[in-house]
Amino acid sequence: MHVGWVGFGHSISGIRRNLRQLEYHTVKILPASVDDAEAILAIWNPVIAGTTVTFNNVEKSRTDVATMIKDRHTAGREFLVAHQGDNLLGFATYGPFRSGSGYANTVEHTVILAEQAKGNGVGRALLTALESHAKANGIHSMIASVSAENTIAVAFHKTLGFEQVAYIPEAGRKFGRWLDVVFLQKIL
Repeated sequence: MHVGWVGFGHSISGIRRNLRQLEYHTVKILPASVDDAEAILAIWNPVIAGTTVTFNNVEKSRTDVATMIKDRHTAGREFLVAHQGDNLLGFATYGPFRSGSGYANTVEHTVILAEQAKGNGVGRALLTALESHAKANGIHSMIASVSAENTIAVAFHKTLGFEQVAYIPEAGRKFGRWLDVVFLQKIL
C-alpha cells in the first residue's frame, strides 16, 4: 500500500492523519487463507458480540470462516486480508447481493478492521482492492448494507464514491432495539 501526501493539504489534522497512515506503509493486501481464520475471528467476533455494526448476533466459528474463505474463492468471489508483518489488521469480502440470476452482477461487501487499523487507510486499501477484483470479474454494482448507527462507515463509503440509495427504518433488531439500515451503491 502506498500512502502519499497528495490530498491532505497543509492542515495540522491532515498532517497528523498522514503520519498515522505512514505507519501502515508496509501493509500487504492478500487473498485470505484458511490460516487467517483465527485472526479474522479475533476481529470479527467482538464486532458481532458487542456492536450494532452487524445485526448478526451469532459469533462465527473457525469452521464458519474457513468455509466462507473456501466458498468465496471457489465461486470466483474475493476474501482479502490486510497484513502488517504477523498482524492481521482487517478483512474485506464480497458475495451475492440476492439470489437469482438477475442479480449475478451485483454483490454485497463487508469490510471489518481491527481497532488499531481504523483511520489509517487500511479500509480504503482493502475496499479499493475488492472493487478492482469485482470489476475484473464482471461485477457491475457493489452494495454496502450499513447500520444507520455506524455513521463512520456511511461516511467512509461516500468518500469512496458510494451513493446512498436507500434508508430502511427498523430493518433489523439487536440488543432489544429496532435498527435502521442504510444501503449505499457504487456502479463499477
